[in-house]
Amino acid sequence: MLALRLTRGARPAVQLRRLLVTAASAGTGFLLLCALGYALSHPYSPGDATARLAWCLPPLAATVHLAVAVARTDPGTRPRPGLAAVGLGPARLMLVSVTTTALSCLLGSMLALLVFLHLRGDLTGMPFDGAATEALAAGTPLPVPGSLTLLGLVPVIASAAVAFVLRPQGLGPAPDGGTRRVNGRFGTRVREAVRGTPGTDQVPESAQGTGAAPDALPALPEPSPAPKGLPWGVAVLAAGLAVETYAAGASDDGGPALPAALPAGPTGVLVGWLLTAVGLALAAPGLTHLCGLVLQAVRPGALRLLAGRGLMAEAARIGRPLGVVCAVASAAYAMTPLPDAGSFGPLTALGAAVVTGCAVATLLTAAVEARQDRSGTTAALLRLGAPAGTLRAAAALRAGALLAVFGPLTLVVAELAALPLSR
Repeated sequence: MLALRLTRGARPAVQLRRLLVTAASAGTGFLLLCALGYALSHPYSPGDATARLAWCLPPLAATVHLAVAVARTDPGTRPRPGLAAVGLGPARLMLVSVTTTALSCLLGSMLALLVFLHLRGDLTGMPFDGAATEALAAGTPLPVPGSLTLLGLVPVIASAAVAFVLRPQGLGPAPDGGTRRVNGRFGTRVREAVRGTPGTDQVPESAQGTGAAPDALPALPEPSPAPKGLPWGVAVLAAGLAVETYAAGASDDGGPALPAALPAGPTGVLVGWLLTAVGLALAAPGLTHLCGLVLQAVRPGALRLLAGRGLMAEAARIGRPLGVVCAVASAAYAMTPLPDAGSFGPLTALGAAVVTGCAVATLLTAAVEARQDRSGTTAALLRLGAPAGTLRAAAALRAGALLAVFGPLTLVVAELAALPLSR
């Protein structure tokens, strides 16, 4: 009941993000059911049916990623002292987030089932003059256990992922002798000092003599450490491009066929694409941190210092979704010049729309989460008299720096990934 009340009383922006999860779950569930329908209508082609089911994994992973990002930014289930006082601590709020995610995904699975049954003609007759008969196995009894199992994949996996990401991680000693509570939702550390006022930092030397009170200054954290995935990401990216180039000259090895307009080349090309995408996702946080470091180089002013520290602090949060968006964009760019690029089937178009939409929505949701996380610092700067235009300029500078780095990187990776397809 609490999950339903929090879901119903959320703001329109929060409801929109939950509807995006529902739409992604519906698209993925429909693709899974279509794979089942193909297997029913082609019982003597288990390899093709398995390949179609395997191609549902990217939409499934993208949907789960989006569900986790939406759950992390849900303001209705953020840890607050008032809720903890009535027994709604981090563990109970984590269960509320899991329940909300499960409800959103279940709604999407139900919509997918209704659309699937309607297209099969099980509800109101066969639509589109029976054009979808072969893909949906119209006229063949639909196995209930298999259908429910496929429809339950998205809610179960998404709920388990949300529970793992938002799990409370207990208490630990703080470097200053106090206690430290690690919050699984935002990864932040709340320190309760033994002496002095909690949350109050000392006045930095640059602010001494200005007449500002210590409790009026915003927290000035040390630069965030660089993510450790940059070398691994570069190595995996290089390995993926090497595998693609090597496999391009090989003959077809009878591996799983690529759908619709994608080239039916050897399996090595597909493995190379996957390695390239993983490499971009691993390297993106380190590149984002490096962008922040470059912005602060050579005697930075207040604007560059604020933008650079912001990027360094948000590198782990927005870097990986940004890498996924770059991987999706590079794949789309690489397939554009293909001669059969206009022959995408409806299911391939649906899968591409789910993956692309989830990647972009996850990046935007991560940006919202970063904005929520730095809201305290922003409010403190405004109280000190910082112009709002300066904060907007810092945000624009961060976006420009990311675009200047990841735009050319995406084009280079796309050009290298398209080389095997042009042979």
